[in-house]
Amino acid sequence: MALPPNFDVAPVRAFTDNYIWTLRDKTHAIAVDPGDAKPVQDYLAAEQLELAAIIITHHHNDHIGGVKQLIAQRNIPVYGPHDPRVPDATQRLKEGETITLPHFNITLSVLEVPGHTSSHIAYHGEGMLFCGDTLFAAGCGRLFEGTPAQMHESLGKFMRLPDTTRVYCTHEYTLSNIKFARAAEPDNAELQKWEARAKALREVDTPTVPTTIALERATNPFVRCSAAGVIASASQRAGKSLTDPVSVLAEIREWKNKF
Repeated sequence: MALPPNFDVAPVRAFTDNYIWTLRDKTHAIAVDPGDAKPVQDYLAAEQLELAAIIITHHHNDHIGGVKQLIAQRNIPVYGPHDPRVPDATQRLKEGETITLPHFNITLSVLEVPGHTSSHIAYHGEGMLFCGDTLFAAGCGRLFEGTPAQMHESLGKFMRLPDTTRVYCTHEYTLSNIKFARAAEPDNAELQKWEARAKALREVDTPTVPTTIALERATNPFVRCSAAGVIASASQRAGKSLTDPVSVLAEIREWKNKF
C-alpha cells in the first residue's frame, strides 16, 4: 500500500528531550506517545490539524501523560498495550495484531518488545518503526522491568526488519549514546562517521532521528553483542570471558547505566 498523498511524520518536542511523533497530512494527525498535551495542542492549532488517533508504546508518564487531556473532548481511538497502567487505551494490542489508522488507511503491525518495561509494544509498517524507549539511535532503553534476555530478543525483532526501515526513537539521546558506543566498540569506523553527522545536526538544532535499521545494525552496540569488539570490551569490563550475546548485553547495559 502506498502512503497517502501529503503524508509526513513530524516531531513535536516535549520536556527536555522527548519527541512526540505525529503522522500527518494537510488535515489530520495521529500522535505517538504524547507525554504532554500542550505541545500537541499547540501543534494541531498552528497547523490546523484534527487529531484522529493516539498510539501508545508503554506506560511511562512521559509517553502517556497528555492522553487524558487530548481525548477529553474527542472521540478517537487510543491504541496501547495490555497494561492497566495505560488507563485510557481503547484498543489493547498484542503481537501479531494490526491496526489500520483512521483517516490515513495505513496498517501497522504490533510487536511485543519487553525489556524497558514488561508490556512495551512497538508498531511497524510502511517503512516505519515506532519503537518507544526500546531502541534508540546507538542505544537501548534501561531495563526497568525486563531482563537482558528479553531486551536481546526484542532488539532482534527490530533487526529482522528491512534495512531501510525508519526508526522513530522518542528521545534525543544520540550524542550521549554514541559517546558510550565508541567506548564499547572503539574501532568501529561507522560510529566515528555517525558521530560527526550527529554533531552537525545538533549544532543547528535538528533532530538526529529517525535513524534506520541499517545504521543501527552498523553502529549500535546493543544490537552488536556478537561483534568481536563489543564482546572484547564487555569481557574486559566483566573481568571474564563472555561468550553469549545476552551476557554481553547485560554487561554493557550495566556499564551504560553508570557511564
